[in-house]
Amino acid sequence: MGVDETGLLRRVGGGFILQRDRGGLYRLDLHRTPVDLVEKRVRVRGVLIGPDHVDADGVQPA
Repeated sequence: MGVDETGLLRRVGGGFILQRDRGGLYRLDLHRTPVDLVEKRVRVRGVLIGPDHVDADGVQPA
């Protein structure tokens, strides 16, 4: 299922999560590390690979 969501990008441990604008969290599998976007509002596009797990195609400023 396709995902196109906005929210706050956060670093947790060795990975990243999206704190969704609609509520809830997504764990993100990222192909590139968007260090400059951490703690900023972003848009994430990708594919849902689990109940709260997204294989992200890209992260960009919202």
